[in-house]
Amino acid sequence: MDTLTPQAIEEHMSELVEACRQDLHDSAGKGGPVPTSIRTLDAVWAEAGLAGRGGKRLRALLLWDSYRAASTREGKTDQTDQATFDLACALEVYQTSALVHDDIIDNSPLRRGRPSAHRVLSNLTDPGSKPDQATSAERPAPGTATPRGQGLGILLGDLLATASTDMASKAASALPSCGEILKTFLDMQTAVETGQVLDMGMEVMPLDHPDQLEREALRTMGWKTASYTAMAPLALGLMAGGIDPDQSRKLSYDLGLDLGLLFQLRDDLMDVVGRSDQTGKPQGGDILEGKRTVLLADTLSLVDPADAARLRETYAAPHRTPDQVDWTRHLMETSGAVKKSRRRLDRLSQSVQAGISTLRQELSMNEEQGSIIEEACRRFMPDAPAPGYHGHGFDEQ
Repeated sequence: MDTLTPQAIEEHMSELVEACRQDLHDSAGKGGPVPTSIRTLDAVWAEAGLAGRGGKRLRALLLWDSYRAASTREGKTDQTDQATFDLACALEVYQTSALVHDDIIDNSPLRRGRPSAHRVLSNLTDPGSKPDQATSAERPAPGTATPRGQGLGILLGDLLATASTDMASKAASALPSCGEILKTFLDMQTAVETGQVLDMGMEVMPLDHPDQLEREALRTMGWKTASYTAMAPLALGLMAGGIDPDQSRKLSYDLGLDLGLLFQLRDDLMDVVGRSDQTGKPQGGDILEGKRTVLLADTLSLVDPADAARLRETYAAPHRTPDQVDWTRHLMETSGAVKKSRRRLDRLSQSVQAGISTLRQELSMNEEQGSIIEEACRRFMPDAPAPGYHGHGFDEQ
């Protein structure tokens, strides 16, 4: 097994999630007819399979290719291949859990072009009842979120996070540095959760100091996005390939941080200049949420005082209207903030290339190994096509 595809990853994710669901179902459903509560659990697990569909699987591919690049021919066996494949899928299952939670926090109606998990679960009634038996409270308006749906979504995210850890633990047992691999996987989860707290803290951050806003936004991206988008996949792949854990973490930190920032900043830019059919998310969704981004900091630092005051007032409001979203997007483009963002992406791309060269030198990679790691990183870079993807947008954080 040399290369993986997003489809193969998604199919194996479904198999692993289904195995977890079956284990729980067997434990909870023994002894008599299956009660409504178990049918609800099955419905939530069914959504787990659907919520995980449609991604480009960049994290899993980065982990897998890092393993391929690091492994010697003697150290790479069918057993380590399968275990690393399982570990890569565990990472994607965890990402699904993070997306489910993130959509609840942001009250996002869409994820990868389909209703977000908590919106789907808001319309979940007793699976054994007929539609006309549901009470009015059980029949929310189509597309709306309910407290019950949000609660089920939170629990779905928790179930997926727990399942991903179990998958990672089983996979690590067949790999070198088993304990360090599992610790890295758990540390990654802690980093993402820390980043999410920092992100929510930024929601009430004053907008009077754009430079401070830029620093805080970049720091939050490091914790929330770069940690599990690039840093952990690189480190886990190198460890699976037999590289010393300390060296794996050291080599993965700077390169993974730059790669993760590049990925998130590009995603933020596409929120302004992209279309919903490209990104799978509402256009201007970050503005609608009032999200504090580096692009917002750039805009505040470039516009005149009157526009800056109006922009701060727009973000201070509890909600933003479609006209305000359109005005803000236009301001970001005409102020030069979009151009500044593109220049920042160019600088990060250069830094990533330097990091790739350092990693290749430190691990004495040959031409073939170096090409594998370079191609893996290029998937995260602007204008680099993802495997099996023929559009020009980006579908996920």
